[in-house]
Amino acid sequence: MITVTIDGKVIQTDKPKFIIELARENGIDIPNLCYDKNLDVVSACRLCLVEIEGSKKLMTACSTLAKDNMVVHTKTDRLIKHRQRILQMLLDSHPNDCLTCQKSGECQLQKYSYEYGVKFREHDGARREKLVDDSSPYIIRDDSKCILCGKCVRTCNVMDDRKILNFSNRGYETRINLDINDTFESSYCISCNRCVVACPVGALMDKRAMNLGRKWELETKKVQCKVCEYGCEFEVLRKNGKNIALRALSPENGRPLCLKGRLTTELLNVDNPKQPYKKIGGEFVEASWNNVLGLDKILKKIEKIDNK
Repeated sequence: MITVTIDGKVIQTDKPKFIIELARENGIDIPNLCYDKNLDVVSACRLCLVEIEGSKKLMTACSTLAKDNMVVHTKTDRLIKHRQRILQMLLDSHPNDCLTCQKSGECQLQKYSYEYGVKFREHDGARREKLVDDSSPYIIRDDSKCILCGKCVRTCNVMDDRKILNFSNRGYETRINLDINDTFESSYCISCNRCVVACPVGALMDKRAMNLGRKWELETKKVQCKVCEYGCEFEVLRKNGKNIALRALSPENGRPLCLKGRLTTELLNVDNPKQPYKKIGGEFVEASWNNVLGLDKILKKIEKIDNK
């Protein structure tokens, strides 16, 4: 057994774990914007730095394994000031539109900025350029809100048959690209929504679930996709007694997420599902539910059998 003390709480574990995961399992929240237990660790945001007794250097909780007799502090004055500086730099480059942003109430940057008392401020320095990709009926991207945590790139690259998202340029000009500067429509993106689920801010959003209600207005119910054995999880958004939209949940435990599964689950659970689209020749076109879900041949066969 490994015994670790985090913020005065003595914790025991029978196998090596990263400090952030051990803390999370025991109700201790260590701020982070780039960590996901299902993805490779990159320690990019530096928000999860902690103090370990016996070490002068601050250590990233997402990449430091807990060791026996380790004593960890997560909320010292030194750490608070460090996190405030990081959050301030992110806000200085972020659009001040939290009041109208669809991610409000679920945005991790908003959450930690509130907790650490960091606010938007006026300055003459650079801000991220507002580049909006509205070409897809399933995903909308706003580069001005991107914090370059890389979670979208990593979750896309988990799937060998996808690997669409990547980093381009360097320094402050760094941005996320699809293929080679393509849009969602012209790229090879299959609209699985893995990137949307991973994004901690409003840079990537589910377009079919937008502008239907705020987080605090909605009820949610978890459902599973029945298209294949993976059973990807979704949540049905409900407002005023009606099921108004569907949203993908984390694709953990090897679940891939796919558009066919999402649309099938949406059709079965949403009262008035939106028009489906299919990508043909690099363009999204309206299509029938039969065509999008690949039911044409099945229905024709059933009709033929029934006619007999």
